[in-house]
Amino acid sequence: MPAPFPDYQRYETLNITRRGADGAVLDIQMRALNGKLPTAGHVGHRELCGVWRDVSDDDSVRCAVLRGEGAGFSGGGDLAMVQDMTEDFELRCRIWKEARDLVYNIVHCDKPIVSAIHGPAVGAGLVAGLLADISIAARGAKIVDGHTRLGVAAGDHAAIVWPLLCSMAKAKYYLLLCDPVSGEEAERIGLVSLAVDEAELLPRAYEVADRLAAGSQTAIRWTKHALNQWLRQAGPMFETSLALEFMGFGGPDAREGVASLREKRAPKF
Repeated sequence: MPAPFPDYQRYETLNITRRGADGAVLDIQMRALNGKLPTAGHVGHRELCGVWRDVSDDDSVRCAVLRGEGAGFSGGGDLAMVQDMTEDFELRCRIWKEARDLVYNIVHCDKPIVSAIHGPAVGAGLVAGLLADISIAARGAKIVDGHTRLGVAAGDHAAIVWPLLCSMAKAKYYLLLCDPVSGEEAERIGLVSLAVDEAELLPRAYEVADRLAAGSQTAIRWTKHALNQWLRQAGPMFETSLALEFMGFGGPDAREGVASLREKRAPKF
């Protein structure tokens, strides 16, 4: 007997719908609750972490598309949550576990995931966007890993996937300096699979998802599983980077990083 469908309506920060006559492509849209960009607050961070278990367990789904609502793909962590992390050890431990599970849940999800990245792409949303099996960015997208600007080590997905995608030299340049990467440049250096004009972004993402959904599921899923052994092999590096990131949230640099963002000024580390 097939497993019952997950209740996707329970998600508060994700709009989840099915595409196609058979609903085999799941469309996951991160909601812009502030009216501008999707941000990962306490609820959003937990939901973005957990949804990939539902995708993996849902026998009716053959592919998932991840996209953002509003002006961009993702706006990073909600500053209130980040500040809470600098002050609350128990909360920091909880978010650390969610951040770890977010990466591993995507890596272990047996269904192919396609991301459609437009506008700014930062934080937890960017984690999912770059760990997607096929990442498609608008040429004008603005990809930023801003950890060191915030005063913490580049954890999340950075150590596990950036050097593999775009070389160690490029990874160090962008992760140490927090320089933005356009969608066009991201394709050139191999950080994303494709870059297209923004008007073509969703049609291209849906086209790719439909092709994946129509293909041999065992062949596609087993190919993904084999290729993701590269990421599983990098697990110790990822665990180290994440531990150092969350150690940093308890220090003075993270508090100064949050304050500088709130006050719209350069940090003084």
